[in-house]
Amino acid sequence: MADCLFCKIRDGQIPSKGVYQDDRCFAFEDINPQAPTHVLVVPKQHIATLNDIPALGAEGEGLLGHLATVATGIAAERGFAASGYRLVYNCNAAAGQTVFHVHLHLLGGRSLTWPPG
Repeated sequence: MADCLFCKIRDGQIPSKGVYQDDRCFAFEDINPQAPTHVLVVPKQHIATLNDIPALGAEGEGLLGHLATVATGIAAERGFAASGYRLVYNCNAAAGQTVFHVHLHLLGGRSLTWPPG
């Protein structure tokens, strides 16, 4: 999608601090971190919201599992998998989604409170 921020990052039009990349997704540091580690894990395929995942069937389910697997690997590499971390998806504006391209937030490196806000 031409005007999507994450598609522009994916395509190298906007710089980011990359953390991980494979054929299905990429991950980078959030520019407004809410924890010592705040990484966004983003599918390369443009999918606007989680509400669009069911139409993809097993491919969509597998993609979400892949994003979570990548995030847990980053948590392990950064040394806080055992102590804990949070994975967050926001779906649509009322939930705080500001970029309409599915993405998973990995937050860790400090104690996180509940409810999140």
